[in-house]
Amino acid sequence: MSEDEKNPGRKVITDYAQANFRYFRTVDGTVYAQRNGHPVARPMRSQGTTGSHRQELMAQMFRDGLGVFNGTAMKEALDLIEALALTEDVQPVHIRVAPGFDGATWLDLGRDDGKSVRIHPTGWDILTPDPREVCWRRTQLTGELPLPVKDTDGKGIDLLMRLVNFSSAQSEGLALAWLIGCLGPDVPVPAPFLTGPQGAGKSTAARMLVRIIEGMSGDLRRAPKDEENLITAVAAGWVTALDNLSHLGPDLSDLMCCVVTGAENIKRALFTDGDVVRSRYRRPLLLTGIDVGVIRPDLAERLLPLRLERPKIRRTEAELWAEFAESLPVILGSVLDLAVSVRAAEADIPTDLRMADFAHLCAQLDTARSFGALDAYRASLDELNDDVIEGDLLAQTVLKHAAGLDPATPVRMTSAEWLHAFTQLYTGDEFRPLPKGWPTTGKVLSDRLKRLQPVLAARGLLVDWGRTRTARYIELTRPAPPQDEQGRAF
Repeated sequence: MSEDEKNPGRKVITDYAQANFRYFRTVDGTVYAQRNGHPVARPMRSQGTTGSHRQELMAQMFRDGLGVFNGTAMKEALDLIEALALTEDVQPVHIRVAPGFDGATWLDLGRDDGKSVRIHPTGWDILTPDPREVCWRRTQLTGELPLPVKDTDGKGIDLLMRLVNFSSAQSEGLALAWLIGCLGPDVPVPAPFLTGPQGAGKSTAARMLVRIIEGMSGDLRRAPKDEENLITAVAAGWVTALDNLSHLGPDLSDLMCCVVTGAENIKRALFTDGDVVRSRYRRPLLLTGIDVGVIRPDLAERLLPLRLERPKIRRTEAELWAEFAESLPVILGSVLDLAVSVRAAEADIPTDLRMADFAHLCAQLDTARSFGALDAYRASLDELNDDVIEGDLLAQTVLKHAAGLDPATPVRMTSAEWLHAFTQLYTGDEFRPLPKGWPTTGKVLSDRLKRLQPVLAARGLLVDWGRTRTARYIELTRPAPPQDEQGRAF
């Protein structure tokens, strides 16, 4: 008797799998399986607690009365299926939010039945997506959301604002703009930084904002110790919330910039010599803290400060979260209604702000509901610029020097000459010692000015670089203030 006749298990498994599951690969070559008619995809090889396709296939065959097959038959069948899947079309998998057909976007409710929310230009519906349109990937961080309520007439927004004690209407409008931005799969949104005095409920407010998107299991995390841990956490969920930050070092600051606007990490695949694993990530980020110290200019352009005030009446945790859980279907329905209105609104795209997509979303929100979000966003950036300047002695010295420049008259010097001028201005007649971190060479000064360039431009000082035949130079210009028809400065 041939080996195939003695062990037909691999053929039984292969036939059953191809009849009941759809197999495809992602752009990085990972093979996924989808049960027919179900939008959730499982990786072939994962052994995590969320389950692999191997586990799903074994359980389904046992329930259908086909028995239990030995490990050799299962391995041979899955090896063949995986090899065949590598020749199939490429399709991406998504966590929580995904683009759909005809300009629609999808929100995964995290339910076992696969029901999701389809947000389209004329409204939103609760549907089970076609597996060829959307493939959801689930992890331990994928919590279940309740079915949202339709036709709330904005009631959920009022419920949310009564639970979250924002200090101003401007912060409320920016928080809503961020929530709507989280429902978009392709638009980067700045990271809200919830701040306020001790006891203002920053962590509680952050959990509520996160749980509108991630479900009641969504929670806050401590800041990771290294890049790899943060990337792992970011890749496994949609919204990443870091709690109680007190310091943002250069490495963490740069990594947060990458998370907000998108980047890719490549590392060697385990148990290989030359293969690699690619991790692409761009996720909504949320931070809380009383004070994080000096903020680097590039991160300041990607932050969204939201201030809270201490509540006048304290409530127990159990009472507060019971009310939130009861209100969540209405809150989610109102956010979805608002998202539809915002996407349908027409507004000009601001061209003077770095994160133009989010600025455009704020302008659309103002058109739809008149929240004043765009003005609040501009004011928040001005406030962050002030924070950057107050925490950077070099920026303060440069602006002090610029105050003595003739308007509209460029001043050119080499980086070494500028360093000497700024150092003389800082030390003054008192010959006070230079602070820690003061530039020691012209090259270091030039690099620092490049980071400060947007902040200085916001304060009316333009910095540019050029080269003559003999040397490179840095040019500082203080533009003349605008004038009215009579020649008077504004």
